[in-house]
Amino acid sequence: MRDAAPRTDAELEARLSEPSPAVAAALAAAPGDVVVLGAGGKMGPTLARLVRRALDGEAGPVPDGRTRRVLAVSRWHDEGAERALADVGVETVRADLTVRRDVEQLPDAPNVIYMAGQKFGTRGDPSTTWAMNVVAPVLCAERYASSRVVAFSTGNVYPLTPVARGGARESDPVTPAGEYAASCVGRERVFEHFSRARGTRVAIFRLNYAVDLRYGVLVDLALRVRRGEPVDVTMGHVNVIWQGDANRAAVECLAHAAAPPFVVNVTGPEVLSVREAAQELGRLLEREPAFTGAEAPDALLSDTARMRERLAPPEVPAAQLLRWVAHWVAHGGTQLGKPTKFEVRDGSY
Repeated sequence: MRDAAPRTDAELEARLSEPSPAVAAALAAAPGDVVVLGAGGKMGPTLARLVRRALDGEAGPVPDGRTRRVLAVSRWHDEGAERALADVGVETVRADLTVRRDVEQLPDAPNVIYMAGQKFGTRGDPSTTWAMNVVAPVLCAERYASSRVVAFSTGNVYPLTPVARGGARESDPVTPAGEYAASCVGRERVFEHFSRARGTRVAIFRLNYAVDLRYGVLVDLALRVRRGEPVDVTMGHVNVIWQGDANRAAVECLAHAAAPPFVVNVTGPEVLSVREAAQELGRLLEREPAFTGAEAPDALLSDTARMRERLAPPEVPAAQLLRWVAHWVAHGGTQLGKPTKFEVRDGSY
């Protein structure tokens, strides 16, 4: 059943990479090969696999789909992930996107999904974050100036907004807090520049808190509840989205890439109370959550009106995602050990 929780890593990977008719339609509207840059991160492998499955016709026919290449570019520190993609027909390419020679030698492609970036470790090594988030986009935007580009960004480019407002809108000014968020604005500006100066068709994909069961805000909460650790509710509200839904939305955005760029917030439609989410996880895990702090009147939230208007709706609602996370954690599912640090309010990562 589609609403049953994934039980194994293999089943989870399959669910995260499940294509949809909207994905097939987007790929039909964006002919040619697809390159995923920065494909070795948390989302990249399942997104690349999603594209391959869609082109292979799993969600409906795509013109010339089976002859179109999907290329996943990364430094590939995780050789297991690289082999797994090769096994399903995704071609892997090793490259350092901060090195001009590596980027110049990348294969041509009319469709690019740009996922490379760095967040954690910025406080201790800000120059590397700026290199990944600004230098690499310059090189890649130059290399693929004639392609459609979906450029991943983040809701961190916005300031904290009053919870009652429902989240920042794409038309709001970006006022980043901290070097990570500032470098992400830099990445957006690079792609915006190439879009305006070279006509590159770009979609800027401002993502908030994808959840994959092995990491994510709800996983952080579930682990704290299960361990009996207090949950800080100062950042009292969040947006989350099932990573499979985020993957599908990213591919859909290929069909919306434009000059000047199409900008869209991508997250779930619900504004979740951290306290209430922890309480529901406690009920599901049969643990009584403990709390610290008090809810601030503002939080890092994104308004999704444009997403709801232009993209297919998410398939997994927050209530179902809470059940899946609780089931995964209760049964000892694999964890990536990468906390989201969603509670950070000053932008210092």
